[in-house]
Amino acid sequence: MAACLMAGLSTLSGPKHGGAGAALAALAAEAGSSGAEAAVARWLAAGHRLPGFGHPLYPHGDPRAAALLPLVPIDPGLAELRDAVADATAALPNIDFALLAISVAMDLPPDTPFRLFATARGIGWAAHAIEQSASGALIRPRARYVGLATDAAGDGTRGRY
Repeated sequence: MAACLMAGLSTLSGPKHGGAGAALAALAAEAGSSGAEAAVARWLAAGHRLPGFGHPLYPHGDPRAAALLPLVPIDPGLAELRDAVADATAALPNIDFALLAISVAMDLPPDTPFRLFATARGIGWAAHAIEQSASGALIRPRARYVGLATDAAGDGTRGRY
């Protein structure tokens, strides 16, 4: 179990997963100092994605954020950022935004969004490990990739999977 949890926690070290909360905090700080619309425009002009908004698995909105945000008084600066992102991109807040909103509302330490995310994910990883151990079988994803991919030889030919 420890190895399973450590492997999962290791995946959170990247900027797009576990680092999204810190990136959102940086965007929110910039929005607080230079205005939300200006900060959003600068991030987009630089080719950056907007952390805390949109999610590839939830194109119509992150249900986790939708469940949590009505329960939290949203900081005015975060509300301004949310609205500026909606105006610029129509992207909805995701779980990273919700966790930052909770942390700000409760005046919690800056690393709280990461800790909350890691705790929740850890519980899920433990459940999967227990399920796989109990069944004795590999757990297979229920999705099938259908996009383009370079072949194993790396010669640039592409095929559909």
